[in-house]
Amino acid sequence: MSPRLFGAACVALSAAAFGSMAIFARYAYAGGAEVIAVLLFRFVIAAALMTCFMLAIRRRWPRGRNLLLLLGMGGVLYVGQSMSFFSALNHASAGLVALLLYLYPFLVTLLGALFLRQHLGVGRVVAVLAALFGTALTLGGGLAGEAVGVMLGVAAALIYSVYILVGGRVLTQEDPLAAATVVMIGAAAVFSALAIWQQPAFPASASAWTAVVAIAVVCTVVAMLGFFIGIRNLGAADAATLSTLEPVVTIALAALFLSEPFSLLQIVGGAIILGAVVWLTRAGARTADQADGVPSTVVGSTARSSVE
Repeated sequence: MSPRLFGAACVALSAAAFGSMAIFARYAYAGGAEVIAVLLFRFVIAAALMTCFMLAIRRRWPRGRNLLLLLGMGGVLYVGQSMSFFSALNHASAGLVALLLYLYPFLVTLLGALFLRQHLGVGRVVAVLAALFGTALTLGGGLAGEAVGVMLGVAAALIYSVYILVGGRVLTQEDPLAAATVVMIGAAAVFSALAIWQQPAFPASASAWTAVVAIAVVCTVVAMLGFFIGIRNLGAADAATLSTLEPVVTIALAALFLSEPFSLLQIVGGAIILGAVVWLTRAGARTADQADGVPSTVVGSTARSSVE
């Protein structure tokens, strides 16, 4: 498997893991847990597991400027995005907030072209816009909210876009596992302080604790590591676009486990997203095939740079 196809597979796994978080969160909230408590245990458990694994395999930790950037990604950007998103839900419908968050593939592509001089090809622009349109169809109706909710939703998308672009730069020099671990530690430290300040309600049942652990392991460790590998192999813009598979997974799991209905428009939206994902993956694979005869390490970097 080429580095680009492996990266696409990792982003797909990441999207599936992230997409399941809404389902586990439902069970956690039903068991008495409040949002800050869920986020606290999500990042503390994830940080502990990944730190133990890092120590066991003696992987090199990031240092210097990259260490500070990764801690900032977790403690400032990831926390800021989470708080903006959950605050927006108090002022706008879930559908509108989710749609605003999924502006981030477009924002990542645009900001990357403006500030990082990444090539902005017609094919990528079409794929990003198609994924955004598919996301709008997938999320369906209920797009209502106050102005403050819209601003918070856009803020969540913008912060997440900066997070992805910063991660894309750092991951050219750092191992994805080490980088993800430091991000988790930064987020865990900030949410620990927030929990001490707000003293939220903890899970009150075995099912709620099980859901919280699943959020930490599946929706954080697996999801974050897969996404970071994807960013390293694909570039920030394409990894962000491929991650729009997440709402498709969420709706499918909600229909399967929560008996939530889905419409024909949502099926069409999911098909459009999958089409954009397949196009981006095949486009990168064709680019890699054109580099036959070049050593694999060069092929990987050529494939990434040609589609960024």
